[in-house]
Amino acid sequence: MEIEKFAENLILEARNKGASDVHLLPELTHYFLFFRISGEMQKHSLVESKEANRLISYFKYLSGMDVGERRKPQSGSVQLALKESKQALRFSTISNFRSQESLVIRLLNKMHTGSLKYTTFFQNEVIKMNELVRFKSGLILFSGPVGSGKTTTMYQLIKDYHSERSQQVITVEDPVEIEETSFLQTEVNEKAGIYYETLLKSSLRHHPDTMIIGEIRDEETAKMVIRGALTGHLIIATIHAKNAVGVLSRLLELGVTIDQLRQTLLGIIFQKLVPKRCFFCEEETLAVCSHFKGYGKRAVIYEVLTKNELQSCLSTESILNNQQTDTPRSFNRLLRKAYAYGYITTTTFQKYQIP
Repeated sequence: MEIEKFAENLILEARNKGASDVHLLPELTHYFLFFRISGEMQKHSLVESKEANRLISYFKYLSGMDVGERRKPQSGSVQLALKESKQALRFSTISNFRSQESLVIRLLNKMHTGSLKYTTFFQNEVIKMNELVRFKSGLILFSGPVGSGKTTTMYQLIKDYHSERSQQVITVEDPVEIEETSFLQTEVNEKAGIYYETLLKSSLRHHPDTMIIGEIRDEETAKMVIRGALTGHLIIATIHAKNAVGVLSRLLELGVTIDQLRQTLLGIIFQKLVPKRCFFCEEETLAVCSHFKGYGKRAVIYEVLTKNELQSCLSTESILNNQQTDTPRSFNRLLRKAYAYGYITTTTFQKYQIP
């Protein structure tokens, strides 16, 4: 089979099965192909090393990576033309000590429109988030594991509010994960000299009502985000942390002061996608379960910290030692509630708790 056809069929199958990622991982004499479905790695097939290397080289060529460079990690993206549509893909390569390249392909899916209340076990947190995005200025931060739906949540919240009231929304991302025609979406391109800082400064001069920042990844980005929130813009961004309180610790590490947090921070949302319990299979809704389709196999549990709770955290030592909050609506409490109601299995409850 021609490598172009093989690549097209592979991506089509991954998309049809609801895979978020495709992993091509080397063994001694061959490669294994995996699909990540509902957060779990599912073995797909064995691929000969020669064929796997051809596939990796083809995707590197499509995404503008250096095909001849096998030692350094690389990343790229492309819009792959399929039969009746295009599929946005993001690539990452890294080699092992034997100089065998591995490849991970992220399928960037279009946003599934619909109210967030249908994608979660508990709706009280969705009501809180909808209230937060109505503020004229300030900072709202989202945190959670990779692939937990943070971007989808941010986009849906702003899109819902945007439908009620016209406003200019600018996004700064690396890369754009979800296409949304009603937003002005910008993308980092380091090869062209377009960095996060460049786009942030330019976007603030563009006088947006709301800015969505892909990730606060360094001190410079953190400073720009705080500056934007202080100058009358509503800034929504993601940041990596262990839990909701950990977001505060992370910001302090990046040079943001407690006083700046008190002035700007409106809310922190920590979220995880959790597999639902299938009442027919009597187990998690994994790839083999046919009773739930695609994105319906998992639901989001949110922990939302708003102004009063944040002020309490900022005035105690919990921010310094990164302690998990033990409020009635903390993530662990809501996870236990989902388990008590029978929404999730014992295995899921034990696996997804935050220590």
